[in-house]
Amino acid sequence: MDRTSLIAELNSRGLRDEAMTGPLYKRLAQALTGLIQEGLLKSGTALPGERDLAEALQVGRVTVRTAYRDLLASGAIESRHGSGTFVSERVERIEQSLWRLSSFSADMRSRGREPAAKILSRTVSPPAPEESFLLGLGQDEPVLRLDRLRLADGQPLAIERAVVPIKFLGEDAVSEGSLYDALTGNGFKPVRALQRLTAVTLDPTSASILNVKAGAPALLIERISRLEDQRVVEYTRSHYRGDAYDFVAELRIGDDP
Repeated sequence: MDRTSLIAELNSRGLRDEAMTGPLYKRLAQALTGLIQEGLLKSGTALPGERDLAEALQVGRVTVRTAYRDLLASGAIESRHGSGTFVSERVERIEQSLWRLSSFSADMRSRGREPAAKILSRTVSPPAPEESFLLGLGQDEPVLRLDRLRLADGQPLAIERAVVPIKFLGEDAVSEGSLYDALTGNGFKPVRALQRLTAVTLDPTSASILNVKAGAPALLIERISRLEDQRVVEYTRSHYRGDAYDFVAELRIGDDP
């Protein structure tokens, strides 16, 4: 939406309508929010400066400044030093069931999105004591530690840190594809898992990788996956962007004992 269209759209929303209630800056903020939510103002769109928008709408500059302040506080817009004010980059929220065990790649493909992975680190070494305990391994049984950035349609969504016994994969297996596909292809298909979710905030390094601000909310998901014979095949810690994921579960009221 160009500047002329934006001004026309804002004026059409009755900013000066005497029937409208509330301060003018609130009405302006609501009108801009509506344009963002309706997709008329796209993510990354540059907004007019305070003076330009005030003159175009014939309102006080303080009105525009206060409206922008409210939108900045809500996260709808962002200020970029030396560049101006922009509609915030938003990701489409993803709803994922807590009751279905599936890979990130399969989840994204089922939504018509293209999954990808960027390897952050990849090492093979003996298991740490905690890993040895969780995976049921001896110290002479090496593990693959695979840290990856998971993306959908090029948008970073999660940092995944997986630990898998090499005996289930082989040292050369898995790069940017599905870990579960690689395990299944080797005859070690995960069939059940225990997941634990914790609300956390992102440290500066993780936030930078996920392209969000340091301290942004995230979901830490720890998962232990097992084979049909109960052997542990994977231990993963993943940080999912809090602005991108909703994890849901269907609950039923059981009969009283």
